[in-house]
Amino acid sequence: MSIEYLGLSSIHGPLIALEGVQNASYDEIVQIMVEGKEKKLGRIVEIYEDKAVIQVFEGTENMSLKNTHTKLTGHPLQLALSPYILGRTFNGIGQPIDGMGDIEAEKRVDVNGKPLNPVTREYPRNYIRTGISAIDCLTTLIRGQKLPIFSGNGLPHDQLAAQIVKQASLGDESKEKFAIVFAAMGLKYDIAEFFRKTFEETGVSSHVVMFLNLANDPVVERLITPKVALTAAEYLAFEKGMHILVILTDMTSFAEAMREVSSSRGEIPSRKGYPGYLYSELATIYERAGIVEGIDGSVTQIPILTMPNDDITHPIPDLTGYITEGQIVLDRILHGQSIYPPINILPSLSRLMKDGIGEGYTRSDHQDVANQLFSSYARVGEARNLASVIGEDELSPIDKKYLEFGKAFETEFIGQGADENRTIIDTLDLGWKLLRMLPREELDRINTKILDQYYAIEKEEQ
Repeated sequence: MSIEYLGLSSIHGPLIALEGVQNASYDEIVQIMVEGKEKKLGRIVEIYEDKAVIQVFEGTENMSLKNTHTKLTGHPLQLALSPYILGRTFNGIGQPIDGMGDIEAEKRVDVNGKPLNPVTREYPRNYIRTGISAIDCLTTLIRGQKLPIFSGNGLPHDQLAAQIVKQASLGDESKEKFAIVFAAMGLKYDIAEFFRKTFEETGVSSHVVMFLNLANDPVVERLITPKVALTAAEYLAFEKGMHILVILTDMTSFAEAMREVSSSRGEIPSRKGYPGYLYSELATIYERAGIVEGIDGSVTQIPILTMPNDDITHPIPDLTGYITEGQIVLDRILHGQSIYPPINILPSLSRLMKDGIGEGYTRSDHQDVANQLFSSYARVGEARNLASVIGEDELSPIDKKYLEFGKAFETEFIGQGADENRTIIDTLDLGWKLLRMLPREELDRINTKILDQYYAIEKEEQ
């Protein structure tokens, strides 16, 4: 028999306090009835003797100290799961908002997840094709990896996220099951509609699960949205044998919601006002990616975060960089030149790409081409700096070649249409086309045999 508690001790922002609580547990979900008609959900975030502090997901509007009835459920937040969640849209705590009714649950799972035993993890292999050259060639996304996108306000990360959802695949020859879990936190309504319409019009909705927390939704809900999305991803991956790509946007909204709630609880702030446990909270989300030994599926993550003032040393990108395996950095200067996607390849990297590319995965020349493009583009920066001092006319012939290469590389290789889906072969062939703008002796990062195969013959044909 469950006990119902009448009234509250205090209300402070999204938090309420209850006294005289018996047998409560941390993270337990409570049901709150306001004036006998409005039902809300809350989560116990602090317990001290017989006192419980509860976060209210729907906010504390219309609540007073005397008009509420609170009941403990005896379990943490659970998500109803079945294979039919594919193609559906949910709010930030996993309730359907697409008008298609409730999910007939095959099972209900705690959204906080269970830590994976490190011994059972398999090393990530095989790449996921995004159809975007700057990612597929130079910062290759590997199954089971967590590869964040560092963006800034006003940069087209939403457009890039939509393009990845539309184009992502395991490759043309793969027959394995693939799906996408898309979670948005603090999203404006018009951007949410952009994602919905884009997915519907391009026909990818059937293999996408969407979790949307809008800007006018409660702040507290943002703290649970990525956990709900990853619970769905783990179910599809580890129980249904699918390869799942999870896109989380925007992790900055998640961190700011954490800061707001932490402030409401009166906790001592750390860097930039964020709570001291920001690192561990981010880690509990990012570390829910990977491959488990003996299971066919995998969970791959692309968290997107907007860096305040484009500051890559800000606590959110800084801590994210410690936990994840690389980053893709969007650049405001490239965006100002109308280059899309404006990916700055020099600070971008994928630490796992070396083991998921090459012979048997993409093509034997992939690593060499990537190394040479990085090296040559770094030389472009040096030539541009020199030109700004002595003038372009005074540059040596080879430096002028590098300037030509740099312009072509940015417009043709990094830049591509928002609907342009390039295969890995198209991308590598385009890389060779650009490298042939430079003398052979400058291509010192490529194996001689590969140079003979791809550079010399094609040069003669031109």
